[in-house]
Amino acid sequence: MELNKEVLDCMKALRRRLRDEQAMDIRLSQVDAIDAMLDGSMKSADEETRRLGQRLAQLSDQPQRATVTALAAAGLQSGAPTGSVRVYRGQRIYA
Repeated sequence: MELNKEVLDCMKALRRRLRDEQAMDIRLSQVDAIDAMLDGSMKSADEETRRLGQRLAQLSDQPQRATVTALAAAGLQSGAPTGSVRVYRGQRIYA
């Protein structure tokens, strides 16, 4: 994947928001920095953070992550229970 100015700007903005919201410490030099940012953006309750996650997924050539992020954002907006969600034996458990 090519890291250009647009990708780096998006990563910096998302990193800043995740640090403020979820106290996530992600370094841009990490091997899995993009995956960690996308995971954090899917867990976020803030619309702008989810939008930045979708944009990063598009820019980083990960369309399947963009689709999952968009579906997660739509699920949160459609009145699905908010809070922590975990998967146990294939079933979603809302805590």
